[in-house]
Amino acid sequence: MVKKALPWYQEGLRFQCTGCGACCTGAPGYVWVTDENIKEIAQYLHITPEECRRKYVKRVDNRFTLKELPISYDCVFLQGRRCTIYPVRPKQCRTFPWWKENLDSIAEWKETARRCEGIDHKDSPLISLKEIQSQLD
Repeated sequence: MVKKALPWYQEGLRFQCTGCGACCTGAPGYVWVTDENIKEIAQYLHITPEECRRKYVKRVDNRFTLKELPISYDCVFLQGRRCTIYPVRPKQCRTFPWWKENLDSIAEWKETARRCEGIDHKDSPLISLKEIQSQLD
């Protein structure tokens, strides 16, 4: 039986969200949402799912993503560098920075850290390998 090698971050990684909003701004991209996400966001905002879709969601092929503001590419829910739907934010947002592409190598992790002040910050707690892996799809 071949034993699977442990990832480069087997000792864990330092991270704590500072709420800076940097991961929600400045670059075009997609925050994929499900029907369930849309319902949760709508309920949180006290609107109907249909109104939520109309105001805050767009279709890309056969999927749905949150809209971005023109020019800045800020997430439509980012105001004053804060997420206005934080308690019901989509899984993609909740699991950042624990995305496979950010963990592929030390170089990728360091590049992500350039855009996220909570990564490798001296005051950030050490997140265990088990916790990191629980966030990965």
